[in-house]
Amino acid sequence: MAKEEYVSRMLVMLIIIMPLVAQGSRLHSWANQLEETGKDKVTNLQFYFHDTLSGKNPTAVKVAQGTDTDKSPTLFGAVFMVDDALTETADPKSKLVGRAQGLYGSSCKEEVGLIMAMSFCFEDGPYKDSTISMIGKNSAMNPIREMPIVGGTGMFRMARGYAIARTNWFDPKTGDAIVGYNVTIMH
Repeated sequence: MAKEEYVSRMLVMLIIIMPLVAQGSRLHSWANQLEETGKDKVTNLQFYFHDTLSGKNPTAVKVAQGTDTDKSPTLFGAVFMVDDALTETADPKSKLVGRAQGLYGSSCKEEVGLIMAMSFCFEDGPYKDSTISMIGKNSAMNPIREMPIVGGTGMFRMARGYAIARTNWFDPKTGDAIVGYNVTIMH
């Protein structure tokens, strides 16, 4: 009877202790390994995208537009190149964790909808020198948007997943924005 009781107590302790140990898998203040399934890891990243079109040092610039883009309420046909800061918090002065590099274009006539082709290039923490690639439609005026993660490099080679975007701040006069990204990746 003592052996069975010992085994039962050990199982109960494992059930109680394992979630506490799993919390220790936090890799960095903005990166969290969620689980490992077979060969795949599931990682969650939370960072902020700072898109600046105004001022002396913009991080997004218009590189092309259609002949009627200026007449469109959605800027249909405008294409922007981007090299935006990715930070740990919404504060622009918070720790830089990487850069969003790529392009987006206004691809919808009836709504502010952007086609986004971006690489999130990480410069800090365990994913330094790794990237994830996102391509898809961003219905920018919706409070919550979902876009696919279609690949990556380095630690994220063969990545797939999704990004949830929420606008944290937007200036309608300049177009400047801070967008929170919560990204779940299998890699």
